[in-house]
Amino acid sequence: MQNPVELILAKREGKTLSVEEISGFIKGFLEGRIADYQMSALLMAIYFKGLEPQEISGLTRAYIESGRSIAFGDENPVVDKHSTGGVGDKISLMLAPIAASLGLAVPMISGRGLGHTGGTLDKLESIPGFRTQYAPDEFQDLVQKHGLALVGQSDDLVPADRQIYALRDVTATVESPGLITASIMSKKIAEGAKYLVIDLKIGSGAFMPNLERARELAALLISTGASFGQKVRVVFSNMNSPLGLAVGNALEMVEAIEYLKGNPLRDTKILTSQLVALLLLEAGLAQTEEQAFRMIEEAVSSGKALDKLEEVIKAQGGDARVLEDYSLLGSSKVKLPIFADTSGYVQSIDSRAIGYALVRIKAGRMKVTDAIDYGAGALLIPKIGDRLEKGEAIGEIHANDAAKAEEVVSLVRSAYRIVPEPVEKEKLIFDIE
Repeated sequence: MQNPVELILAKREGKTLSVEEISGFIKGFLEGRIADYQMSALLMAIYFKGLEPQEISGLTRAYIESGRSIAFGDENPVVDKHSTGGVGDKISLMLAPIAASLGLAVPMISGRGLGHTGGTLDKLESIPGFRTQYAPDEFQDLVQKHGLALVGQSDDLVPADRQIYALRDVTATVESPGLITASIMSKKIAEGAKYLVIDLKIGSGAFMPNLERARELAALLISTGASFGQKVRVVFSNMNSPLGLAVGNALEMVEAIEYLKGNPLRDTKILTSQLVALLLLEAGLAQTEEQAFRMIEEAVSSGKALDKLEEVIKAQGGDARVLEDYSLLGSSKVKLPIFADTSGYVQSIDSRAIGYALVRIKAGRMKVTDAIDYGAGALLIPKIGDRLEKGEAIGEIHANDAAKAEEVVSLVRSAYRIVPEPVEKEKLIFDIE
C-alpha cells in the first residue's frame, strides 16, 4: 500500500487520486493500518480541495465494497427517496406507503435526528414495538414480502461510510459536496434501489444556503448515480419555513397518518406528490405527470396507502392501534401557546433556531446518545408571507418539562421576524432536475 502521508499530501496539493489509491486508503483505515488522525487529515484536504467526479465514484465504490450489497429481482421497480434534512420533514412517512401501494418496491434506509434536523427512525420508533434494526437478509425479505421496509443502517451495509461519517462529524468536514455525495449514494446503491429521488432542501432550516450551491451537489449526485446505473432525479425544495404543521416525533407521526387518511396539509401534499410522481414516471408505472398525480390521489382516497402503512407497522413489530389511538405514540403534560407580540407579516423564519430550541425539550438530540421524548415538539402555523395579528397564535409547544417549555416558547417566538409591510409568499419547490 502506498504511504498514506503521500496520499494526504497529494490531495492537500489538489492532485487527483486514483480509484486504487482511494480504495487502498479506505481499506487501510478499516483494517486499522491507517490511523484516525490520518483519515481526518485526508478528509480536511478533501474539504478544501474537493473531489473530481471520478474520485467521488471511486470513494462511493470503496464505501459499497466495504460491506454487503442487496440485489432485488425484477418483480417491482426498486426505488427510494433521500432528503438532505429539515425541520418538520416527515415526507418519507407518507411517501413510502403511497409508493409501495402503487407497485413500487421501497427499501428505505433512514437515519436519526441530530442537531436541528429530525430523523425518520425516531418518528417511527414513537410507535410502540416498531423495530428498525435488521440484518440485510431480513431487510430484503421484508421488502420482497411487503414492498416496503423502513429501517436503520445495519453494521453490514457500507460500514466505511458509518465510521468515516463519525470522523467528519467531529472534524468539521461534513459540508463537503464530494463526501456528501459518496455518503448518500453508497447507501442508496448498496440497498439495491434503481431509481432515486432526492429532496434537496434549501434555506434557513437546511444545510444548503442557496440554489446555486444546491445545483452543484445535485450534479454530483446525478452523475455518481449514473456511473452505477442508477437514475437520480432531484427536487430543490424550500426549507425557509418548517414543513407541515408538526415538528417533533409523535406529532409528525400523527400528521403523516392524517395525511394517509385523506387530510393532508397543502405543503406536505405538494412535495410528497411531486416526489412520488417522479418515481412513478422514472420507473415506467405512469406515462404523464397528470396520470401519476391521479394514481397518488387514488392510493390515498381508497385507503390503499394507509393499509400499506398498517401492514408495515405490523410486519416490523409495531402496535398498529396507533392509527386510531394517537395517545399510544407519546404524550406531553405541558401545552403552551406561542402568541405573536406584534401585528404584521412573517418576513422570515429561523427554522434552524426552532430545531435547536426543540432539542431543549428533548424533541431532538445534539449527540447520538441523547434520549428522545417522543411526545415533545411543536405545532407551528404561519409560513413566510402570512399575516398575524398581535396576540394571535403562532403555535403551541408540547413538552413534559414546564420550565423548559417556557424557555422554548420564547425562543420559537423570536425565530419569527414580523414586519408591517406585506411579504411575498415563497414557492415550495424551486426547481426539478
